[in-house]
Amino acid sequence: MNSPLYGIGFSTLGKEIQLDDLPQRGNMPPWLNGTLVRTGPAQFEIGEQRYKHWFDGLAMLHKFSFKGGRLSYANQFIESKSYTEARNKGKIIRGEFGTDPCRSLFGRVASLFFPRVTDNANVNVSMLAGKYVAMTETRMPIVFDPETLRTVGVFDYGNELKGQISTAHPHFDFTRKQAFNYCARLSRKSAYQVFSVARDEKNARLVGTVPIDKPAYMHSFGMSERYIVLVEFPLVVSPVELLLSGKPFIENYRWSPERGTRFWIVNKDGGEIVGSSEGEAFFAFHHVNAFEQEDEVVLDLVTYADPSIIAAFYLDRLKSRSDLSAGQLRRFRVRIGGNHVSSEELAQEKIELPRINYREKSTKLHRYVYGTGNRLKGNFLDQLVKIDVRDGAALTWNEEGCYPGEPVFVGSPNGTAEDEGVILSVVLDAKRGTSFLLVLDARSFEGRARAEVPHHIPFGFHGQYFGD
Repeated sequence: MNSPLYGIGFSTLGKEIQLDDLPQRGNMPPWLNGTLVRTGPAQFEIGEQRYKHWFDGLAMLHKFSFKGGRLSYANQFIESKSYTEARNKGKIIRGEFGTDPCRSLFGRVASLFFPRVTDNANVNVSMLAGKYVAMTETRMPIVFDPETLRTVGVFDYGNELKGQISTAHPHFDFTRKQAFNYCARLSRKSAYQVFSVARDEKNARLVGTVPIDKPAYMHSFGMSERYIVLVEFPLVVSPVELLLSGKPFIENYRWSPERGTRFWIVNKDGGEIVGSSEGEAFFAFHHVNAFEQEDEVVLDLVTYADPSIIAAFYLDRLKSRSDLSAGQLRRFRVRIGGNHVSSEELAQEKIELPRINYREKSTKLHRYVYGTGNRLKGNFLDQLVKIDVRDGAALTWNEEGCYPGEPVFVGSPNGTAEDEGVILSVVLDAKRGTSFLLVLDARSFEGRARAEVPHHIPFGFHGQYFGD
């Protein structure tokens, strides 16, 4: 079977380069003076071994810097332990999301006492306590130099935080000047630990704890003005099985729809649990936003009926065909201190990798959601989408043979409207075998400019724009 056109997006990029002046077309906004930094998988094999899942490939940083009308580009592998051990030994050493190294029974037992947790930071980039970090779903953010992209070390959360699994989607509270996240402690008595990292402090502070029996896989979470909301989907794991099975990480989780989906509401200041409500079973990777209205927390998520989307991302399936369909944008209303959850569909247009005008609308009522989507059935993510949640209306951008990545909103300096700014998206031109940075007008969703890179950039996940 022939590989689909988009298959090059799941092939290795081995070159590390620096280009000072990318060729541009169109009208690049003169006020863009900052840097878009993205991370994602870029190497999908070590020697004769191949990683099995899209989420497993070894991480590479990509940087697009705007200055004085010029645009530069650089890329570099993150020198995590997952990367350096694999390169030095010529084989996969650490288990990843969907790949586990072949180990003997002795090796599996030894890993219980000397665990080699992945630090392959291929999911997202952020800032913690003034440091630039790349992140994956373990408690090991990788600090990097934003100028050179060189790996500096591992961010140390300190001794107060005990846990193994976290998210690569921290939220920043602009009022409290703190980043919030959660980590799951897997043990005989498991718990979700909500924590924060202040901008001017080095170590994490434990905010609150939610005791649980079987931890759920939660890729992200919600944050409103006063609360952290953990949406506990019924995709759960037995900690003992996770340690002893010898299976890849995600293959230990079991879909248990009879549990329903539980919404835990935790106070950001005192840490107390102020709500625990149960709704229908569903699955999601990404929260869009959360805000408060009267006695409710309102959450927008990109939802799926079940977690089969995870299996659709195994590389052997992606390279032969795409079973992928983006998710449904839904709004949930959860009563604070009660046990009531209601939901509604916000738009017919499917969406994934959602973004908003985060600086202005995080924890507040928003109107616009940007994301990727599917135009052609059986294709990979092949268009950009802008949804107006007031009426479900959608604008789209697409070009034949092109596969856009996550849309990052950058507001114009003097803008007053929520959608006044631009969208930045790294697009794979599969026919040419190269990628380009696309700049869209966020309001009209029409192209303004693009800048070509002389090679393909493998499909990644998330990134951030850091203004000068």
